[in-house]
Amino acid sequence: MSDEISPQPVDKPAAPATPAVPEPSGVDLARVALRAAKEQAKARGAAAAQKKQARRGGGLRSGARADGRDPMALGAAINRLITERGWETPAAVGGVMGRWPQIVGEDLAKHCVPLKYDEDPEERVLTVQCDSTAWATQLRLLAPRLVARLNEDLGHGTVRMIKVLGPGGPRRGYGPLRAPGSTGPGDTYG
Repeated sequence: MSDEISPQPVDKPAAPATPAVPEPSGVDLARVALRAAKEQAKARGAAAAQKKQARRGGGLRSGARADGRDPMALGAAINRLITERGWETPAAVGGVMGRWPQIVGEDLAKHCVPLKYDEDPEERVLTVQCDSTAWATQLRLLAPRLVARLNEDLGHGTVRMIKVLGPGGPRRGYGPLRAPGSTGPGDTYG
């Protein structure tokens, strides 16, 4: 009998199972190679264009075809500026204020004047002032139809409400009215 001890296998911790990522092959490999080749060609083309431009003396030059540097008509330039700055709605509302008589009619335009437009997305209120309370009442009755007409002209949701102001009182340019020696409104009540 031998007293030899046979080595026991030691349990090794199992390697964590990682999800196998398939290697690109076939068509996928070709797509990756084509994309890389296109990017390299684009980079070489851009570098060649820069070298060519530097040899010609650099700077921007206009060619035979129209581009963004060519002169343009004033109206087109203004429209481009309005679009780039996001001023479409304020410009459209300003146009409405200029065309007020054509929109509401000559009779109403003689007595009601648009004052301001609140372009806050929550509000979108057009404020109009009338020269008499009768015309203010008339405009309040016509307000829903007028809002629909303005939105048809300017785009849906541009004007949500029309705030109608009546006539203001006469301008007081002479200060508050007080009796000489009084201390304010409380002294007349005892």
